[in-house]
Amino acid sequence: MKGDGKRSNSKCLAYVAAFIVFQTIIILVFALTVMRIKSPKVRFGTVAVESLSSSTSNSSSFDMRLMAQVAIKNTNFGHFKYESSNATIFYGDMAVGEAVIPEGRTKARKTQRFIVPVDISSHRLSGNTNLTNDIGSGFLVLSSQAKLSGKVHLMKVIKKKKSGEMSCTMTVNLAQRAIQDLKCK
Repeated sequence: MKGDGKRSNSKCLAYVAAFIVFQTIIILVFALTVMRIKSPKVRFGTVAVESLSSSTSNSSSFDMRLMAQVAIKNTNFGHFKYESSNATIFYGDMAVGEAVIPEGRTKARKTQRFIVPVDISSHRLSGNTNLTNDIGSGFLVLSSQAKLSGKVHLMKVIKKKKSGEMSCTMTVNLAQRAIQDLKCK
């Protein structure tokens, strides 16, 4: 009879050990999938030319207003709250325009899309011979860069700083007043 008590105690310890191993596996799987926090992806979804004027007389110049759809893809299991930021548009290595990305929040495992206006002007590019050639050809190659900084909030307890970066190139067809070859990394 004394042996039965030891056997039930060892059975109980085996069950407790099995339960602890099972809980450890569950926590490990949870930590490796749900708790892994990634940086959000920021991209231009579409870009439309709202207004455009270009000139090659005297000195080459262009002025345009683009309506750019910004897409913020949050793949985390918590929402991403980000600060206001700027997207800068470049012709070559010179900044020609800027768009303001307002602060906001992207829900967990969702993509948020919104439109921002971008005013672009070549007044800083005086004497650029490539600009005259590009306007003459009817195609302008522009690039854009932005960095969106914020925090990913998991279960209202864990907050981790993350930032998403955008780098896009696009070609403006001056004759058709349209954007071609929009590529983002």
